[in-house]
Amino acid sequence: MAATYLAQLASSEVPSGSLLLVPLGSCEQHGPHLPVDTDQRIANWLCDQLGASLSYVVIAPPITISASGEHQGFAGTLSIGAAVLESVVIELVRSALPAPGEGPFDAVLFVNGHGGNIAAVNAAVTQLGSESRSVAVWNPQVAGGDSHAGRTETSMLMYFDPSCVRTEQLQAGSTERWREIGPRVIAEGLAAVTPNGVLGDPRDATAEEGAEVCAALLQSLTEFVTDWFVTDSRQQPRS
Repeated sequence: MAATYLAQLASSEVPSGSLLLVPLGSCEQHGPHLPVDTDQRIANWLCDQLGASLSYVVIAPPITISASGEHQGFAGTLSIGAAVLESVVIELVRSALPAPGEGPFDAVLFVNGHGGNIAAVNAAVTQLGSESRSVAVWNPQVAGGDSHAGRTETSMLMYFDPSCVRTEQLQAGSTERWREIGPRVIAEGLAAVTPNGVLGDPRDATAEEGAEVCAALLQSLTEFVTDWFVTDSRQQPRS
């Protein structure tokens, strides 16, 4: 089954009772070896795979520039900040879900690929929930994974988009635990703890590990959608 992309449909073709999936990424440095849209590629891949397996999913155009202020100072980073991102999420959902029973979408799910977006999107989801709009955010969790442009993300891209990985540029960054460096990153930015922009060590990354990580994340996302959108009595997709 092919995924359904909102941007490719005519207005008359948008299916009713659908779940609008919004890939949310970033445009920020990912070390010397990964592209600045790494988070977006991961979010897009997950949405593409989910959309190809669930007929009631419609994939929205992605939000490609988000809250990446901690990466300021590295070339290629673009950020709109947390406050603006929160507003964008709120207004997007209000547009997609104007009122219960109005429009083709029953709910909106943000598939987030960037940790720096979490606070803003959570705040937006809380506000929208108080307005009785059906919206949620899913954030990937990788047990034992590193934080940024390290082994985990590099392995994932080696698996589903290997041509974008500059394997000759693989180099370790800061390998300290987040709880040790997190406060400094938040206060001073990533450059204060890792000159090359990497948190972790990508040198041992493999496509095989990437396949395992991607499969686990896709299963987690699928289960979330099943529990939240399908099983929940508020979210029975219309046929």
